[in-house]
Amino acid sequence: MLVLTGCGNKVSLKGRVVYSDDQSPVPAGSVCFETDTYVARGTLKPDGTFVVGSLRENDGLPTGTYRVYIVGAEKVIGHTGDGMELFEPLIDNKYTKSSTSEITIDLTRSTKDFLITVDRYQPEKRR
Repeated sequence: MLVLTGCGNKVSLKGRVVYSDDQSPVPAGSVCFETDTYVARGTLKPDGTFVVGSLRENDGLPTGTYRVYIVGAEKVIGHTGDGMELFEPLIDNKYTKSSTSEITIDLTRSTKDFLITVDRYQPEKRR
């Protein structure tokens, strides 16, 4: 992931990602925060919490408006005949790209915690 640093002080940002239907945590993946010139991320812990880092964990972000998306939110559901792992998404695919997630944050000096609510992955039903 490309990370471009900005000048000035950064704001420490932590948060939690939960499912919209029951508020249980999303236990895996990385939450990404991007602008046109800056990208940072926080790794999800099993309890759905994250701390944002750009150059290193927990070094924060410059203030501004960020597009937010989640990558790597998957669980292993089996293996192929040659031992490769098979994965199933944990969240709806729309949250995996900044262009479709529709999640933004206006980060200010007073921003402390950020709650992200997402829909679960729903496999397409076969006919």
